[in-house]
Amino acid sequence: MNLKTLSRRSVLAFAAAAATLPATLLAQDSRPIEWVVGYPAGGGSDVVARTVADAMGKTLGQTIVINNKPGAATNIAAGYVASAKDTGHLLFTADFATLAANPWLFSKLPYNAEKDFIPVGMLARFPLLLVVHPSVPAKDFKEFAAWVKAQANPVGFASAGIGSPHHLAGELLRERTGLKLQHVAYRGAAPAVQDLLGGQVSFGLIDTASVQQYVQSGKLRAIGVASPARLATLPEIPTLIEQGVTDFTAFAWQGLVVPAGTPADAVAKYSKALQAALDSAPVKARFQALGLEGLPGSAQQMASFTRQERERWGKLVQSAGIKLD
Repeated sequence: MNLKTLSRRSVLAFAAAAATLPATLLAQDSRPIEWVVGYPAGGGSDVVARTVADAMGKTLGQTIVINNKPGAATNIAAGYVASAKDTGHLLFTADFATLAANPWLFSKLPYNAEKDFIPVGMLARFPLLLVVHPSVPAKDFKEFAAWVKAQANPVGFASAGIGSPHHLAGELLRERTGLKLQHVAYRGAAPAVQDLLGGQVSFGLIDTASVQQYVQSGKLRAIGVASPARLATLPEIPTLIEQGVTDFTAFAWQGLVVPAGTPADAVAKYSKALQAALDSAPVKARFQALGLEGLPGSAQQMASFTRQERERWGKLVQSAGIKLD
């Protein structure tokens, strides 16, 4: 038997084997992947998804198409993914709202946060900064607390909406410090920041992606960081814990999930591609520019983290009596 005969027979054998594979399996390798985002195009969540999807698509050799389904605090998007029949080609940005806050804020949801999704891995953390309008006479938290106590009425704090990380962080601050604070809800971080810049509201705990540029330009003053450690992009700003706010950690976060029923090999494939993306130079550079922190880790680590977050924020939501329906 010569090499030419062996080569021909190998090709024929491979072709015969391929012909026996289910047509759906062959089609799956070339089909695009849908990535659902529960927020509008152009926002921070959308930018994170598109940045990571571009890197993951190159690793997977498949096109990843972003599908924005905003509304109802991510419930529209989450319900869409939870009821999907075509598993294996569907990814979803599940965040603080989807997995930690909404199960407590809503009496009824179109999904089950614990059963309808399979973790792939964390995406990013959005650090929160306690920022004030320059008219507030405070440069650190001690001065800020003294100023709040001197006001005749509760001081309003801006958030991206009821139940948002910004809102719950403000409620946590009130609980930890006893300061008289009044929530002022906006429809998104952008309008909240605009009123902060205009002085219509005095302060807020706002994510770095929304306010970092204004802190750096001096249009807003950062009093402290709500993260457990100082930020690499703003190392001069101390944490609130450093300034005496006991056990105060709050941040927005996002993870990547797939609908329940997705094959285990697909989950493993996506997880591997996600870790490679978060470790890539373009993704790291984009995250740094936005003031975000990548959160590489396993699917198991994400599952553990989201359970802890759901329990932690559930206690606060219940104690504060916050409901969205």
